[in-house]
Amino acid sequence: MNYLTPKEIVEANINGAVKKSQLPLYKMIILGIFAGMCIGIGSEASNLTVHTVSDVGIARTLAGCIFPVGLMIIIVLGFELFTGNCTMVAGVMDGKVKFGGMLKNLVVVYFSNFIGGVMIALMCYYCNQYNYSGGTLGAYTIKVAYGKATMSFSAAIISGILCNVLVCLAVLLATAAKDIAGKILSCFFVILVFVISGFEHCVANMYYLSSGYIASKNTAYLEKAAELCKTDTQTIVNALNPGNMITSNLIPVTIGNIIGGMVFVALPLYICYIYEKKSK
Repeated sequence: MNYLTPKEIVEANINGAVKKSQLPLYKMIILGIFAGMCIGIGSEASNLTVHTVSDVGIARTLAGCIFPVGLMIIIVLGFELFTGNCTMVAGVMDGKVKFGGMLKNLVVVYFSNFIGGVMIALMCYYCNQYNYSGGTLGAYTIKVAYGKATMSFSAAIISGILCNVLVCLAVLLATAAKDIAGKILSCFFVILVFVISGFEHCVANMYYLSSGYIASKNTAYLEKAAELCKTDTQTIVNALNPGNMITSNLIPVTIGNIIGGMVFVALPLYICYIYEKKSK
């Protein structure tokens, strides 16, 4: 067969978790930064694609066709992505990965992903990308960040859960494929659904929020964004305060992503395909 069975997928995921937990610190950081940059690239390109499209359904579908490129690169080149790494908990349950090893990987990779996302946001700003369409892209970038920064805590958690259910399933489907074409297609269709649905991904938001914050420092972008958001510039500035963005979005979305990846994906699959066999 040109693919793994469900049981083999979970076993491969556990073996991968062992390797991830044993990575040297410098590799976790480098591979994590690369992953953050890849997700940032997918995010900025999807923003650029839809920034003049008014129909929400069409815009999200177009964005969904572009955004998966980041995960495709991550899967093929073996970069370290926080959300996908939440499935490492299956290795902990199996006794092959120490809890401390998993925690170290998740913490280091999370902040490395953050560095990568901010790097892309800064480079996009300083290469004048946000000037596209007379600054409309800059205003749209602010609008996206504002929408995320003003979500309710509970909505951000639930949206984060739904997001990482799909992201982790995409990673596992890619694990099942034995060729690159299969891995790429596995990423594309599942992530397409996640983007169309508007669910929240903490690593993508590291780019979206930081890019919105950076763009808001440009008065012209900010004034156009106020028109798009139908509010005043000061309200946007207040929402894009780093402290507010972290507490209103990044923290609840990260919690949701962890729950989605660990509780809704990794643990049930482990119980069904590995634990059941061991208990007999």
